[in-house]
Amino acid sequence: MLIHVLGSAAGGGFPQWNCDCPCCRAVRDGSRPARPRTQSSVAVSGDGEHWVLLNASPDVHRQLESFPALRPRDGRDSPVEAVLLTDAELDHTLGLLLLRESRGLRVHGTAAVRSVLETGTRLLPVLTSYCPVDWRSAVPGGEQRLAGGLAFRPFDVPTRKRARFTVAGGDGSGGPGRVTGYRITDGRTGRALVFLPCVQELTAEVTAEIAGCSCLLIDGTCWTDDELVTLGLADRTSREMGHVPIGGADGSLARLAGLPARRKVYTHLNNTNPVLLEDSAERRAVAACGVEVAVDGMEMEI
Repeated sequence: MLIHVLGSAAGGGFPQWNCDCPCCRAVRDGSRPARPRTQSSVAVSGDGEHWVLLNASPDVHRQLESFPALRPRDGRDSPVEAVLLTDAELDHTLGLLLLRESRGLRVHGTAAVRSVLETGTRLLPVLTSYCPVDWRSAVPGGEQRLAGGLAFRPFDVPTRKRARFTVAGGDGSGGPGRVTGYRITDGRTGRALVFLPCVQELTAEVTAEIAGCSCLLIDGTCWTDDELVTLGLADRTSREMGHVPIGGADGSLARLAGLPARRKVYTHLNNTNPVLLEDSAERRAVAACGVEVAVDGMEMEI
């Protein structure tokens, strides 16, 4: 399986257009080693010919152009076969609108995600007015096959984050299927990638889905739970926004250190996260645990 990181930042990218935090300042003025990043998305393929996008970010046009394997062939024939959505957040779905020139889009997502896109953001009705959309229901626990010898199994990622949009008479608290992780398996090698860019807690159920994978791309949004609050940039903690922090005794790094995956990579990095600074103590701590920090253009093969 071929894995290409198209974008590795959280919503807003790095640097974020309206932010002057220490990390954004450093990448702008070059005062510390750091690399700009676009918003989170990954491309995977089992044969190098048929590709699937994991989320469609607002930077999708730039990302597709940056990776020759995703450029069109024979007129307007695209090697992008489908898009798998982990949730209905704008930074993971707005890119669908930028793919509206397609002759047809196949999109996989849960019923909860579809409800938001239809009646909340109304992104899906807008998209279908431009091109045919083949919506495929991603049922947690059910396996589906992809072109190129891959298969995927979605799994529910519990979240207490309050839903921004209420749908179907709901109270905004949401339920199962709001956030999804994907376990993608290569049928020839049996090796698996787990894509988990948004996770509030590494529960026993979520940890079980990670077990035995060869590569893990996991939520690295913030270093500390109160990161944005301390910087005076927000009034909510990382967990309140749906993301387990990396550091601390109850952070994800302590849990990942002993995981026997061949590659463990933090992605979906918020612009405030000090691991973005390549000379930071936090970056050294991550490396010491055998975990990597994703950067746009990163390639892996499992």
